[in-house]
Amino acid sequence: HVQLVESGGGSVQVGESLRLSCVVSRGPISIAYMSWFRQVPGKEREAVAAISGGDVTGYADSVKGRFTIYRDKGKDQLYLQMNNMTHKDTAMYYCAATTRSGVWAKASIYEYWGQGTQVTVS
Repeated sequence: HVQLVESGGGSVQVGESLRLSCVVSRGPISIAYMSWFRQVPGKEREAVAAISGGDVTGYADSVKGRFTIYRDKGKDQLYLQMNNMTHKDTAMYYCAATTRSGVWAKASIYEYWGQGTQVTVS
């Protein structure tokens, strides 16, 4: 069983930075992808960034060059560094993990989700 707990959300001004963290608690399973998604009310959950078991990363076009996903394997923590933030980055951000292979940007392949952390850019 995998548990994910996000932290680091908050309110920032346009152009500022924020770092989200996700603590991963798990048993002896192999995770294929760990990702960050975001969602605003009334819209579908949107993939932001992912990192594979082999540390290959992927990003949504809207955040390329501004966001960086990385992890500390020793501490089993996932991070999302968000720079040069805009109003469009305002959302609830979720950490997700899956043991399944597939398209990392599809929310349906993810088995485990955190509770979310709110990010507001004003």
